[in-house]
Amino acid sequence: MNNMPELKIGVVAVSRDCFPESLSVSRREALMKAYKEKYGEEGIYECPVCIVESEIHMVQALEDVKKEGCNALVVYLGNFGPEIAETLLAKHFDGPKMFIAAAEERGDNLVQGRGDAYCGMLNASYNLKLRNIKAYIPEYPVGTAEECADMIYEFRPIARAVAALNDLKIISFGPRPLNFLACNAPIKQLYNLGVEIEENSELDLFEAYNKHADDERIPAVVKEMEEELGTGNKKPEILARLAQYEITLKDWVEEHKGYRKYVAIAGKCWPAFQTQFGFVPCYVNSRLTGQGIPVSCEVDIYGALSEFIGTVVSEDAVTLLDINNTVPADLYKEDIEDKYNYTQKDTFMGFHCGNTASGKLSFCEMKYQMIMARALPEEVTQGTLEGDIVPGDITFFRLQSTADCKLRAYIAQGEVLPVATRSFGAIGIFAIPEMGRFYRHVLIEGNYPHHGAVAFGNYGKALFEVFKYIGVPVEEIGYNQPAEVRYPTENPWK
Repeated sequence: MNNMPELKIGVVAVSRDCFPESLSVSRREALMKAYKEKYGEEGIYECPVCIVESEIHMVQALEDVKKEGCNALVVYLGNFGPEIAETLLAKHFDGPKMFIAAAEERGDNLVQGRGDAYCGMLNASYNLKLRNIKAYIPEYPVGTAEECADMIYEFRPIARAVAALNDLKIISFGPRPLNFLACNAPIKQLYNLGVEIEENSELDLFEAYNKHADDERIPAVVKEMEEELGTGNKKPEILARLAQYEITLKDWVEEHKGYRKYVAIAGKCWPAFQTQFGFVPCYVNSRLTGQGIPVSCEVDIYGALSEFIGTVVSEDAVTLLDINNTVPADLYKEDIEDKYNYTQKDTFMGFHCGNTASGKLSFCEMKYQMIMARALPEEVTQGTLEGDIVPGDITFFRLQSTADCKLRAYIAQGEVLPVATRSFGAIGIFAIPEMGRFYRHVLIEGNYPHHGAVAFGNYGKALFEVFKYIGVPVEEIGYNQPAEVRYPTENPWK
């Protein structure tokens, strides 16, 4: 995937000066050996210049990992650790950081070979808080070399997301459409997250599109589209216009991202888009999203932000869908009941007009936008990519700013069932355990909009840690709680 950081993690071992430095040296060597044997040598760097015992060592290690191009940091407590120097290292490192600690190795070596990193981790966390330093600390951050290697590997998607947000610009076009206040949220939290935003008029975009008429690159993009669509190429007459629009967006990104490295787009798609451009942008949105540049519909800025986070965490295409409609009782009884362990209220249909990447559809066809065509000429609503979404594990999630500028988020893991939807658009039948209660006591109670981001796989653990790291209060991260756990707003006498 393009449009995301290439991660390089620097591992720095630390030592309290009244403990044997040799413990930190040997344990760091064992950690690196375990990591490289299991996960390879790419993207990780062992700082050799010193074991950090003092502030001077901290400066030496910091300069070394910066010189080596590390954009994420692991502070490894080989023994108790120097609580001041190690947390100053985290303070002055500009990027995501993690703290982990070494477990004791052998019962016959608990005199000179005891490191007390279990104790040192407590002081490290206390000092991080004193200095207002954000750092990722795993659920159980003390382990053997092999266990710590696994922790570093699990840190990678979290680190990618945090690093990427610090270099992200969201480009939007137009205000939210009428009656879509749900997609409108204060942008102040974007700046708090380190994200830049450039808001433009769709008239600016229309002018740029017209300037790309007869662009010499259009035929090559049309050919790509033809190859991608195959037998689903049902509207060949509009491919040249769609290619022109895709080139326009890509050129806009390159010309407007400024000093930022990564971009997501919150695009306009109605009500005047179709009549002026002469098509709908769904298929182009799907293509850019599949290439690693998420494009949200209906100028959903926090939807674009959520998609981008999902793309970076999963290193795969994501999609943005409406939490759209219930599964009819007859369809449930015929195709789901007794075949899958879900109640009807656990299921729903996730839908959007046609913005899901072709690789995430079981089949696809280029069509017109049926809902828009109820009020407009069909010929100006061409450009959707329709098909049933591929079955398999998914994570449904969203990061959102409330009306009073507070961050909150939700995460729910489930699956897309291998069941025909019998409907239109980019659509799938989703099943999430206890979805009915989650829908009422997280989505409705939390005042979330109807758009949710979908990552293809189980990424709840990493997303939860990303949201914590960037400052979402833990109590504001909703999830689909099991039946035996009551939501705070749930009636106990239901």
